[in-house]
Amino acid sequence: MSDVEAVNSIIEGLEKYGSFSILTHVSPDGDTLGAALAMYQLIIGMGKKAEVICEEPVPHIYGYLPFADKVVLPDGAKGYECVLTVDCADMQRFKKADHIFKAAKHTMAIDHHFTNKGYADANLIRADASATCEVIFDLYRAMDKPISSEAAVCLYTGIVTDTGNLTYSNTTPKCIRMVADLYENGLNITEINRNIYRTVPFSKTRLQGYALANMKLELGGKIGIATLTIAEMNSFGATNEDCEGIVDSVRDVECVRVAVFIREGRDGTYKVSLRSKECADVGRIANKYGGGGHAAAAGYTSTEPLSTTIANVLRDVTEELENDKN
Repeated sequence: MSDVEAVNSIIEGLEKYGSFSILTHVSPDGDTLGAALAMYQLIIGMGKKAEVICEEPVPHIYGYLPFADKVVLPDGAKGYECVLTVDCADMQRFKKADHIFKAAKHTMAIDHHFTNKGYADANLIRADASATCEVIFDLYRAMDKPISSEAAVCLYTGIVTDTGNLTYSNTTPKCIRMVADLYENGLNITEINRNIYRTVPFSKTRLQGYALANMKLELGGKIGIATLTIAEMNSFGATNEDCEGIVDSVRDVECVRVAVFIREGRDGTYKVSLRSKECADVGRIANKYGGGGHAAAAGYTSTEPLSTTIANVLRDVTEELENDKN
């Protein structure tokens, strides 16, 4: 299916159905929430019903997003006739909302992950897009819908967070032009960036300092790895969202080529986050364990003990680096 046909399939679904459940992924980030809330506003603006569903409450850092208070947990969802997933590379990404997806009359997916094989009835997947919010920006334009000031905040949030504030390798001239377009139309970039990057809870500062002070270098410094257990997080009164950014700080160490951050979940599993300085395909490693992402940024969940999880990821990253010719 061509891109034009994919766009039209989404538009047809939006025009045909009267109510929509919008699903985000677990461990919600700025792109999935920004995309969901931008679509919520588009659908409501068409005079239709919509709800945004997330397995977890909106992280404090994204509480500024317009209509963030409309996000509901799966148990509180109505489950409308059409389901739209955003930024979800596969069906495992929305976990507890899986039954809502399966019960829908029609399903649609908008995404930018190359691992997304198209699990919905209608799929709009652009692997070359910087973020799912970039795809939705184009959808607004294709439908000739105005981007309100509230929707602009959501779309910018998705683009800026998925590109590392327009610094990662997925930053393109196209997404920079989109940001410029939003800025020219009144978007307050300074305020949003302060909310995302310059407003940090004390618990997060202490936790991240602890994690980085205890990080280890492996393979002659090419691999940086940091870990956190539930007990360690509890000792700082920290939450999962306080862990956001740790893996990026590990990657920023000069000698590190691949960064690994492993945190324990309350269910006893371990969330493994991977970042690469374009010298190893960490997406391939994540896919091996049922996760996903991109070549330079990916993640997965391990059910093995921490020691085994560490051993496995160090082995896999070492193999990727040894296969790299750069």
